[in-house]
Amino acid sequence: MTPNASYTMLNRDTLHRVTVPSRWTLHLRLLWERRRLLVRATAISFAVSLGIAFLIPKQYKSTASIMPPDQPNTSAMMLAAMAGHLGNLGTLGTLAGGLTGARSSSELFIDLLRSGTVSGHLIDRFNLQQEYHKRYRVDTAKRLAHLTRIAEDKKSGVITIEVEDTSRERARDLAQGYLDELNQLVTRTNTSAAHRERVFIEQRLHSVQADLEDAELRLSHFSSTNGAIDLKEQTHAMVDAGARVQAELVVEQSGLQSLRQVYGDGNVRVRESEARIASLQAQLAKMIGPSSPPAADGMRDASMNTSADDQNKLYPPLRQLPGLAVSYTDLYRRVQVQEAVFQLLTQQYETARIEEAKDTPAVMVIDPPALPEKKSFPPRLLLALVLTFLSFAATSFLILARHYWSAIAPADPRKELAHEILPVLRRRIRSVFKVRRSAA
Repeated sequence: MTPNASYTMLNRDTLHRVTVPSRWTLHLRLLWERRRLLVRATAISFAVSLGIAFLIPKQYKSTASIMPPDQPNTSAMMLAAMAGHLGNLGTLGTLAGGLTGARSSSELFIDLLRSGTVSGHLIDRFNLQQEYHKRYRVDTAKRLAHLTRIAEDKKSGVITIEVEDTSRERARDLAQGYLDELNQLVTRTNTSAAHRERVFIEQRLHSVQADLEDAELRLSHFSSTNGAIDLKEQTHAMVDAGARVQAELVVEQSGLQSLRQVYGDGNVRVRESEARIASLQAQLAKMIGPSSPPAADGMRDASMNTSADDQNKLYPPLRQLPGLAVSYTDLYRRVQVQEAVFQLLTQQYETARIEEAKDTPAVMVIDPPALPEKKSFPPRLLLALVLTFLSFAATSFLILARHYWSAIAPADPRKELAHEILPVLRRRIRSVFKVRRSAA
C-alpha cells in the first residue's frame, strides 16, 4: 500500500499526526538515496566558496572617538528654571521646554561629519574618485558614506567614527581626515553671539581709535598755534600780570605829573618817566590783545592770522582767552570722550575675545585613529561555511522539487501550464541573448 493510500484511510486526527513525520521521512530517504550527489555538490560548493572568500579583498577598520563640547543654552536654562518655580506660567514652560529640547552638540557634529563639504574635501584630499574607480563624485561620496560609520553613545555623548578601507594607512588617514575637516568646518561656521559681538566691538574699536587720533591732532595743533596749554591757569596768570602792569602804569603816570610840575617837560627825569609809561602801555596792550575774536573753529592759520611777534608770545592775549577757552574746551572734551570710549571698548574687546574662546566649540579627541592591525572583513571561514550551507540547501531543494515534479501526472493542469510557459520563456531568453551578442 502506498503512503498516499494509507493517508486516505486514516481519519483527520491520525492524518495530522502521521503526515508531517512521514513527509520528513520521505524527504530524508530521498536525500539519502541521492547522498552522493549531495556530497559532490557540497564539496564543490565548499571549494568554490573558499575561492570566493579569498578573492574578496581585505577590509581594515580604523576607529576614532571624540567628545563634543557641552554648550547649554543659557536663556533656555533660565526660562526652564523660571517655569519650574512658577507653575502657573504654562506658556513660558512650553517655550522653555521647546528651547531646552533643541538639538545637542553631538547631533550637530554628526550632521557636520556627514555633510557634503566634509566628504567633498576628503574625496579631493585622498583622490578617492580614482581609488574607488568611480566616474562621478556622487557615486564616490555614496561609497565613502557606505564605508564610514558615525554613531553616538546616547548615554555618554561620545561620537565614534569608523572608516573601512582596503589599505591600512588610508583607513587611518581617512578617520583623521574626518577630525581635521570637522575642526576646520566648525571654525569657519562659528556664528555664535560672542563671535558676532567680538567682530562688532573690533570694528567699533578701530573707528574710535581713528577718531581719538584725529581729536588729539586737532587739540595739539590748536594748542601749539594759540599757545593754549592750560587756559584756566593761563587766565589767572595773565590777569595777575596785567593787574601788576596796570598798577605800575598808574604809579608812573602819577610820578610823571609830579615831575612835570617840578622840572618841566624838557627834564631828563620827565623823559625817562614818559619812556617807562610808553613801555608799560605797550606791554599792557600786548597782554590785552586786539578786540577782534579768534576764528570760530579755533584752528587759526599762523601764517595768515598771526604776525611774527604774536608767534613769539608765551601766552595768548587776555581778550582772546574767553574765545579760545570755548574752542579749547570743545576740543579737550572730544579727546576725553574718545579716550573714555576707547578704554571702555578695549575692555569689552578683551572680554569678548575670552567669551568667544569659551563659546567656540572644539573637538576633544578621546581615541585618535590608529593603524589597524587585523582585518575587519571578510570572515573567510564563516563566509565559506555559509555559502556551502546555502548550496547544500539549494541542491536538496532541487532534488526534492524534481522528484515531486516527476510524480505529478502528465494530465495535471499545473504540468500542462508549465509545459506551455517554459518554451515561451526559453525563446524569449534566447532572443535577448542574440540581441546582446549582435550589439556586442
